Amino acid sequence: MKTLRALFDGFTLALVATVALAVLLPCEGSAARWLDRLTIAGVALLFFLHGARLSREAILAGITNWKLHLLVLASTFAMFPLLGLAMKPLATALLTPALYLGLLYLCCLPSTVQSSIAFTSIARGNIPAAVCAASLSNLAGVFVTPALVALLLSTRGGGSTLHAIGDILLQLLAPFVAGHLLRPWLGRTLARWHRVLAVTDRGTILLIVYVAFSESVVDGLWRQVPPDALFAVFAVVALLLAMVLGLTTLASRALGFAREDEIAIVFCGSKKSLASGVPMAKILFAGNPALGILVLPLMLFHQIQLMACAALAQRYARRS
Repeated sequence: MKTLRALFDGFTLALVATVALAVLLPCEGSAARWLDRLTIAGVALLFFLHGARLSREAILAGITNWKLHLLVLASTFAMFPLLGLAMKPLATALLTPALYLGLLYLCCLPSTVQSSIAFTSIARGNIPAAVCAASLSNLAGVFVTPALVALLLSTRGGGSTLHAIGDILLQLLAPFVAGHLLRPWLGRTLARWHRVLAVTDRGTILLIVYVAFSESVVDGLWRQVPPDALFAVFAVVALLLAMVLGLTTLASRALGFAREDEIAIVFCGSKKSLASGVPMAKILFAGNPALGILVLPLMLFHQIQLMACAALAQRYARRS
């Protein structure tokens, strides 16, 4: 009974309803562009509120937790690619060559930022460490991901890395710093209205899910893949996520991390960024007619990780 409540709590049901809405009524055209801007604003607001709420001591503690950051980076850029290579016999038996390349591409990507921090917040984990670890993963991914793709997929890509770094600094770190600078005036108010952060966390995730899934529906990607192939991809990426969640949990406990740090490690080390992955794919696989198929494992993994981590975050929160 407890397991059912963890899987089907209100937030998880809201995620399912959001996916269903995207399938039935996907946003497109000017509405999609407007919602995309709203998503960017929501993410900026989320970071602003976290910056205003966190004390200077907590932020310094998050930055200096170098063991946690190393474990998250090792999970993101070493554990994932190794698991992807280890799964080759199973993946090649179930997937087409293009879908397996998509799985390897998924393993090369950096962690998400907004959902990693949001789930860490919901689970009552170490938010400053999550902010630093997820942001560092994205910054490193600008350079590490193309190198891993070239190594594992024998693909060359181009493009400016300065633009990607600028987007991260502008959309994520700048609002966080602005909020923290305004903490003397906003800190006490936000402490009294702590539910604002919870609403922002969940609302941002729901909006990201709707916009991302709507885009895939409008592009007709689901019509190009037969149901059996779709089920096979779903099963393989779900297995990959389960292994990473288990390994990051075991590693954090074996290394003696506190519960709050474990939460940050699990949520930052198990994510893969759809927001970074799709633009990178357009550059790294420019001119490839199978681009839509190559990003399909990432799109499914993105949805599964949100569903699984929603239940896991609620479970952590109840234990806390």
